[in-house]
Amino acid sequence: MKVAFLGLGVMGFPMAGHLAAKGHEVVVYNRTPAKAARWTAAHKGVAAGDPAEAAKGAEIVFACLGDDPDVEAVLDAAAPAIGDGTIVVDHTTASPALARRLAGRFREAGAGFLDAPVSGGQAGAENGKLSVMCGGEAADFERARPAMEAYAARIVHVGPSGHGQLCKAVNQICIAGLVQALSEGVHFAKEAGLDLDRVYEAISGGAAQSWQMSNRMQTMAQGDFDFGFAVNWMRKDLRIALEEARSSGARLPVTALVDQFYADIQAMGGGRLDTSSLIKRL
Repeated sequence: MKVAFLGLGVMGFPMAGHLAAKGHEVVVYNRTPAKAARWTAAHKGVAAGDPAEAAKGAEIVFACLGDDPDVEAVLDAAAPAIGDGTIVVDHTTASPALARRLAGRFREAGAGFLDAPVSGGQAGAENGKLSVMCGGEAADFERARPAMEAYAARIVHVGPSGHGQLCKAVNQICIAGLVQALSEGVHFAKEAGLDLDRVYEAISGGAAQSWQMSNRMQTMAQGDFDFGFAVNWMRKDLRIALEEARSSGARLPVTALVDQFYADIQAMGGGRLDTSSLIKRL
């Protein structure tokens, strides 16, 4: 396929690279041109000077950006080149309201739109093992899925427009509680003088096991917090989840508390640290 990829951050850079490696004709755009130049030096593909140039003639326009304003600005600029038959796939974790608004806008232009946030972090992007949760029309999902398989191990159509973002909110709600619990467990073990390697061996095969335990328990104990998904981004994601909860009437007491714990990490200067840095509060 001929595809465009807008946004070459820690996630978008390797995702676009996997598309090129699978033989897709990739045109990339990044607001910092030097990053696009680094991408074209490493992968087969070309860089465009603006979003519309990148999107021109593309069957699928992928975006992986920061927050709602970034998505709106970049897709507004790309919109003149997006028309009949194009599918826009937004991998940004953004608000469900924005997803529904963009879906309506592109539908009027004859294009499809999928809100398709991802989970798996920088390692998942680099290894092509992301999980993608997609909201939008089923026909658009089926057309875009083969391309997404270049960088994803799991791709699920979860419902209509906005439901991909709502599903990502569930993902982040679950992670927030798990990371805080794991932080407290590691802290408790260290204060009690336990051998953490033996603790992990004892409990990692039972009911306490989780991805966070398997991948972050030892690094938490070592004070290693450089894994790509920063506290600043987690707070953005939790803000979206808490705003949606207020709108729907859902109660998220633990999520709200952990969000404030992450605010403490930011106040300590740790906004760029990995989310497992919650243990630093303790």
